[in-house]
Amino acid sequence: MAMVCTPSEKSPDLLPTTSKANSKAGLAPLLLTVVELVRQLMEAQVIRRMEQNSLSESDLERAGESLQKLEEQVLNLCEIFEIEPADLNIHLGDVGSLLPSPGSYYPGEIGNQPSILELLDRLLNTGIVVDGEIDLGIAELNLIHAKLRLVLTSKPL
Repeated sequence: MAMVCTPSEKSPDLLPTTSKANSKAGLAPLLLTVVELVRQLMEAQVIRRMEQNSLSESDLERAGESLQKLEEQVLNLCEIFEIEPADLNIHLGDVGSLLPSPGSYYPGEIGNQPSILELLDRLLNTGIVVDGEIDLGIAELNLIHAKLRLVLTSKPL
């Protein structure tokens, strides 16, 4: 039996294809997307803590400078790898987009169509515990057993 893959119709809701991004960039777009997601999550947490008055002036200044430098580095790497910064935002079909549109999200405010970043920011703000077990094996033999307990929060434990 042969499997045949046919291209689907182009849709703005689908993941970007290599024709959109520089094919010579390799994994750079993916890595930069992850860095940008983490940068925006940290920025949202700084804003939340600033509004709660839980950061000193020097902490706020250091965080602001660091976030600005990180953003500049992301933009610089985008230029080096010939990647449009807007292409770092991945559209996930019905789920929405990875990052919010510029200027459309402020931490603590609820948007109409939240991005993955907004949902992660809310989870970090409220906290979440993931507990689970995974058994991997073949021929009815459990060969690998993993237990996972993860606490994800922006609050000190």
